[in-house]
Amino acid sequence: MPLRYTAIFTGRVQGVFFRATARDLAAGHAVSGWVRNERDGSVKLVAEGEKDEMDRFIEAIRRAKRPNIDAVRIDESPAKGEFIGFDVRY
Repeated sequence: MPLRYTAIFTGRVQGVFFRATARDLAAGHAVSGWVRNERDGSVKLVAEGEKDEMDRFIEAIRRAKRPNIDAVRIDESPAKGEFIGFDVRY
């Protein structure tokens, strides 16, 4: 059953190509959704896919941006099926 992850990444996650990295990594995973900078300096990511694939995707982001991430909070909910592809939002 597909899930939706709403993840908030905190740390030095803006101005370090975090969103572009997430978009590029999404292309290698069976996920859809979006990523954007938040006013408080965090980055919000909303993505849907199968649980194992979502976990691999989030772990790939963590590995790629480990020096920049202080913490990540993930809320899990049922997928809504509203995304096609993975985009950077502004």
